[in-house]
Amino acid sequence: MYKNTFPNKRYKHTIAFLKDVVPNSDTKILDLGVRNPFVEYMEREGYTVQNTSGEDLDLDTRIVQHANYDVVTAFEIFEHLLSPFTILRDIKGNRIVASVPLRLWFSTAYKSKTDPWDRHYHEFEDWQFDWLFEKAGWIIKKREKFTNPVKKFGIRPLLRKFTPRYYLIYAERIS
Repeated sequence: MYKNTFPNKRYKHTIAFLKDVVPNSDTKILDLGVRNPFVEYMEREGYTVQNTSGEDLDLDTRIVQHANYDVVTAFEIFEHLLSPFTILRDIKGNRIVASVPLRLWFSTAYKSKTDPWDRHYHEFEDWQFDWLFEKAGWIIKKREKFTNPVKKFGIRPLLRKFTPRYYLIYAERIS
């Protein structure tokens, strides 16, 4: 049986980044994607979080077209979309914090063996993710890459100790 391990390092790194760029804990966040364990981290820090409801964000962007939130967060969601440009363009808010797993030269794109929806259409390089945001009308104010080593033996786990796996950005809408 598969044991689901809680990604503590990634969550701690992401919450520290969020608190740095969105320090006001009274902030209302629209988190793209269904409710997940990271939302609890944000709520413990005082953020008010509303998640999307599982709608196909490639086809239905109505949820982001209303400005009843202060910040949009999108943690590991854009790699699952066919066209992340569409939702980025349609966001009515002015601030976004987002992350993606980076494309690794030594590992193929992620594809779940049990869940047909849990697949990566994109695995970005940092410059591609930056370009996506710029083309959609955003300016990146802060960016950060970090590793997420696994406790396994082998050449790929060794490479993961030194190769950045995740990319976080904070961006603001270009006026």
